[in-house]
Amino acid sequence: MDFELPSNFPTNSAAFPPIDFRAALNDEQFTAVTAEPGPMLVLAGAGSGKTRTLTYRVAYLLSKGVKPSEILLLTFTNKAAKEMLHRVHELTGVEPARFWGGTFHSLGNRALRIYGEAIKIPKNFTILDADESETLLKHTAEAADKLFFKDKTNPRPGPLFNVLSLSRNTQFSLAETVEKYFPQYQDIQHRFPAFLESYTKSKREQNVVDYDDLLELWLKLLTDAPEVANYFGQRFRHLLVDEYQDTNTIQAQIVDKLAPHHRVMAVGDDAQCIYSWRGANFENIMSFPERHPDTVIHRIETNYRSTPEILAFANGVLEAQPKGRHFDKELRAARAHSTKPSVIQAMDDREQAEFILKRIRSLVDDDGVSPNEIAILYRSHFLALEMQLTLTRYGMPYHITSGVKFFERQHVRDLIGVVSFVYNPANTLAWQRVAVLLPKVGDKGAQKIYAAALDHAKLMQKNFIDALATDDVKSKVPKDAKDDWANFCASLAQVADAMDNGRPADAIQVAIDGWYGDYMKGEYADYIDRLEELKGLVGFAEQWPNMTDFLTQVALLNGETGDKKVEAESEAIRLTTVHQSKGLEYDVVFVIGAADGQFPTNRSIEAGDVEEERRLFYVAVTRAKNELYISYPKVATRAGPGGMMLQPSRFLMELPSHLYDELRIKRSYGW
Repeated sequence: MDFELPSNFPTNSAAFPPIDFRAALNDEQFTAVTAEPGPMLVLAGAGSGKTRTLTYRVAYLLSKGVKPSEILLLTFTNKAAKEMLHRVHELTGVEPARFWGGTFHSLGNRALRIYGEAIKIPKNFTILDADESETLLKHTAEAADKLFFKDKTNPRPGPLFNVLSLSRNTQFSLAETVEKYFPQYQDIQHRFPAFLESYTKSKREQNVVDYDDLLELWLKLLTDAPEVANYFGQRFRHLLVDEYQDTNTIQAQIVDKLAPHHRVMAVGDDAQCIYSWRGANFENIMSFPERHPDTVIHRIETNYRSTPEILAFANGVLEAQPKGRHFDKELRAARAHSTKPSVIQAMDDREQAEFILKRIRSLVDDDGVSPNEIAILYRSHFLALEMQLTLTRYGMPYHITSGVKFFERQHVRDLIGVVSFVYNPANTLAWQRVAVLLPKVGDKGAQKIYAAALDHAKLMQKNFIDALATDDVKSKVPKDAKDDWANFCASLAQVADAMDNGRPADAIQVAIDGWYGDYMKGEYADYIDRLEELKGLVGFAEQWPNMTDFLTQVALLNGETGDKKVEAESEAIRLTTVHQSKGLEYDVVFVIGAADGQFPTNRSIEAGDVEEERRLFYVAVTRAKNELYISYPKVATRAGPGGMMLQPSRFLMELPSHLYDELRIKRSYGW
């Protein structure tokens, strides 16, 4: 096998004007950038100039005569790689195309295209997109068990693929993966290994790979083809890895295989490892010094984003971490002193939202803060429901950067469709939305079933819901949906009974507990999270005494929250989950729902592991540049009549009180 360098890679680095690294970097950055080659772990705190450090490290290596072809830059987005290499080009004149730089997956593809035949992967393989991967998995699973997907509580091909994918990326067994992340599939997890084996075999027969294969097969190439691993180890004398705390098990192993010389600069922050549910392994960054002997740890702790008071608060969050389970660091401010963060206890979600609205108005009208420099962050989507409603009622434009508005989320719309139809069976649009969720029922099929039920109801003088359950109507139901039909009809009847005898919240809870809840188990891999959001809808419905008022309010709010972002996005408040806010910054940040059970979540508390939640809280507070407000409701309205009393988040209770000011809301919403 020929391992010569490709002809398009130069043999000498380009000459470029000298760079004054000392003037361009602070002391911490300069020390890391100019360090001797060897294993380095650069702990770059929030807002400390991580990207700048990586960029200048590449430039520094080039200035010392390292060839572009000897540098490998691994990132998590192609955008990040392009931005860094573009900046290197501006500094040095070296073209980005002369480097191997990009995401783990893109470089895995590149390696397999060149050397994949060493592990019997033809160079002309095709990469499946997400839909194609799910389709192939569906076909192979049905070949093994043609009835598997007919049970609506079993995962559909998409959620099943998610389970297999997470298992592959974490290298957990399928049983461990289901137990930890997908408990709704506990009873059937023993079926999954055979599906994975059949799916893998089909891919090889068809010469196709999926996204996860680009990592798995790259690792296999480096493990099973020592001559290839030796070539990469000799060629890439310097590895630079961005966001190292986000690597999964396979990615960390790839880095280790590529760098037998241990000349790796891993840049990251253990305090910002928040993606374990996507496969990120916290142990990768913690064990880096053990896997790479003589690692030098560089700490970049000067923060250019936030005020000293906000950073003191953030440092307090980190100080509460268990000893020995993190790297010590202390963010230091480069900015002048300002006000302390504020902690606010509200009576409930509505009062919390009213307080934030009033404070935002003051910030915009009196202090001249631009609305798009104000962010409201939350742990889970349902925690922002009342906030969205309050902003809408008062005409305050907002933009959700982490997805669609609460009432536009698919499972929320589905459930509203169920109760809307039961409340008014003449609502054919609601019927269509719900009926097409049944197997093999399309729009035309739904119309035929509806027409048959309407005729039968008139003929037999029955109400429409009862008519659905009759044999005459069932005869119009497609064969694949017949097994579901009895449960579907019974659930609608139970919702109708609850609607007659109770409040809207009771009917919604019955709908969640019935057929639609079972449907969600199969439809969504993140069923547990979506179920939490629907519980939030139950709490929201408690505010209305009857279904008429509830559905009217939902309709009005949906109308009022029409998408105005094209005109108003630049002048809109940002609403986002904390996960989606990572890497962003705002002048003013509000963190809502900072109560035990909400942030950290009940699930993490019950599992006895809240450390990732603590890191997530740290990420939330370090998004703020000038002002930080953290609020929580005293009563969780979503818990049902009378609500449930909440305690402040343990992440607040652990902090010394001198790190924040406690604001008390007067009932007039003054403070």
